[in-house]
Amino acid sequence: MTTEIKVPVLPESVADATVATWHVQVGEKFTRDQVLVDIETDKVVLEVPATCDGVMTDISQADGATVLGDQVIGTFSEGSEAAPAPVAAASAPAAATASVNVIDIVVPVLPESVADATVATWHVAEGDTVSVDQNLVDIETDKVVLEVVAQDNGVIGKIIHVEGDTVLGAQKIGELNAGATANTTATATSEEAVSSDELASPSVRRLMTEKGLTASDVVGTGKGGRISKEDVEAAANKPKAAPVAKAAAPAPAVQELGERTQKRVPMTRLRKTIATRLLEAKNSTAMLTTFNEVNMKPIMDLRKQYKDLFEKTHDTRLGFMSFYVKAVTEALKRYPAINASIDGDDIVYHNFFDISIAVSTPRGLVTPVLRDSDQLSMAGIENGIRALAIKGRDGKLSIADMTGGNFTITNGGVFGSLLSTPILNLPQAAILGMHKIQDRPMAVDGKVEILPMMYLALSYDHRLVDGKESVGFLVTIKDLLEDPTRLLLDI
Repeated sequence: MTTEIKVPVLPESVADATVATWHVQVGEKFTRDQVLVDIETDKVVLEVPATCDGVMTDISQADGATVLGDQVIGTFSEGSEAAPAPVAAASAPAAATASVNVIDIVVPVLPESVADATVATWHVAEGDTVSVDQNLVDIETDKVVLEVVAQDNGVIGKIIHVEGDTVLGAQKIGELNAGATANTTATATSEEAVSSDELASPSVRRLMTEKGLTASDVVGTGKGGRISKEDVEAAANKPKAAPVAKAAAPAPAVQELGERTQKRVPMTRLRKTIATRLLEAKNSTAMLTTFNEVNMKPIMDLRKQYKDLFEKTHDTRLGFMSFYVKAVTEALKRYPAINASIDGDDIVYHNFFDISIAVSTPRGLVTPVLRDSDQLSMAGIENGIRALAIKGRDGKLSIADMTGGNFTITNGGVFGSLLSTPILNLPQAAILGMHKIQDRPMAVDGKVEILPMMYLALSYDHRLVDGKESVGFLVTIKDLLEDPTRLLLDI
């Protein structure tokens, strides 16, 4: 049975009234004597209670509407089941809100070796409109940055965990209102604002705005703490605290730096991990570095002769890294101890050749792995390294790209480094540092020649690799680079 909700009979001196606040919405259940709506007159606020248990079916006069005494402003269905009702214009916002599907934004499932992660960067803010597959937030782990994309078109609702928060795998960090638009979201936000000010009628809220007051500034003396116009006037006439009290609050200590400034930012998770691993490598291994130098003229002549044909044939440029990787792979075959690692009291010898390539990214230094380098051609090596470098630059490296690696190559020469002592990439036994190619006078057959020379630095774990093996390994690389034909002929 459908029952009408009417405005109470108004006193003779009152011509009309205003619908102040609906406490229920279409489709909501309520109980007998529960207040459904407040009707505001010039003098009082009238409550309209439910005459029996029921379900709201229609609201024909929304908040703020001007109504007359005994006018129908809505209907409800008696009992616990809702009766079908026509959708009126006033209920359109509710229907629009009901069509919105809230989707949780969650952290991706983390690998077993990763305990937690950090919210690195939100690319959207609350209220922003997003499209499906748009990147919403970056989640940073110890090794990689994971992207969380939108599962549907919609509007960002709540952001629960902000940048810098530590989160777990599959943890909820925000909400996406799928199917919503900026207009419907604005309507919902407006409704939330009204519900937060239920204690004040529209005219009272207007008066508070005129007086420059908020609900927290006014003490309601009406039923249930409702705020009347008299309460607003009393709060407006209340003497304000002297501004001296505010000025007396202790100011934060600021270091006098004159025109100089300094900026303090939290260390990123990746940077903290790099720092921890470098200290661990330094403190837990017997690291030693041996040096040599290589004449790069043969390789430079070979590149100059064939680089155009190589690029035309393989659609990739011929760089130095393919020669370095080829030489390292061949040297690892001859010195298996350098392709090994220590696991507790055991030595693990690897019968495959996965080379970690140090790549500088905006977030820090990472070492993605080039798999099975012994099975790759020169073009395959160049393409593989280029793909890893692009992934690193764009933050697209995955856990799989970073896992493993038996030996590391780092090339500080691209930044102008002449000589360095690279630190081990645990649990690997050695790392090779390449440096700047620089013309230097060299003695050749009793004559001085200007040659493009490059220093090589091999850092190794002396617990596993002896001096003889380390020097022999480095000399092998030197010989192969100075006679690149041997690399191509596999001799």
